[in-house]
Amino acid sequence: MPEAEGAESEPGALDAVSAPDAEGKPRRTTRRFPLFTRDTARPEGGGRAAGVDAPAPARQWPILAVLSAVGLGLLLTALDVFRLGTILIGAALLAGAVMRWMLPDVGMLAVRSRFTDMLTYGVLGVAIVLLSLMAQPNPWLVIPFLDDTLHFTVR
Repeated sequence: MPEAEGAESEPGALDAVSAPDAEGKPRRTTRRFPLFTRDTARPEGGGRAAGVDAPAPARQWPILAVLSAVGLGLLLTALDVFRLGTILIGAALLAGAVMRWMLPDVGMLAVRSRFTDMLTYGVLGVAIVLLSLMAQPNPWLVIPFLDDTLHFTVR
């Protein structure tokens, strides 16, 4: 149907377009990854852990739980309860890995993808717990081949 001369028509999209850019013009979308990243996406599971109507600390309870346990572990370590303090720090990281695995929204505990977060929290937590169990004097966990390796490399 022909339009009247001088009348402006509504802008239409012939191709797929995305949200407007900084200048307000829609950009063409493509399935290719961009050469340069211009913005960041929220990580998977990075939504609020509680509803919008909850106060800010309640929305971020997973990271607050992990940070509180780490803080308590650091306090115990400073008060000369080294082994229990460091075990608590490692256990807090392991709890963060479990929360990242089980909960759909963990707030600011989500940093990267779910797999990367779980792997990072898990490996660091296990390493800290194992090192604190093997700390001298009087280690709670003795691994004989590590002692032999130490003697072989140092002597």
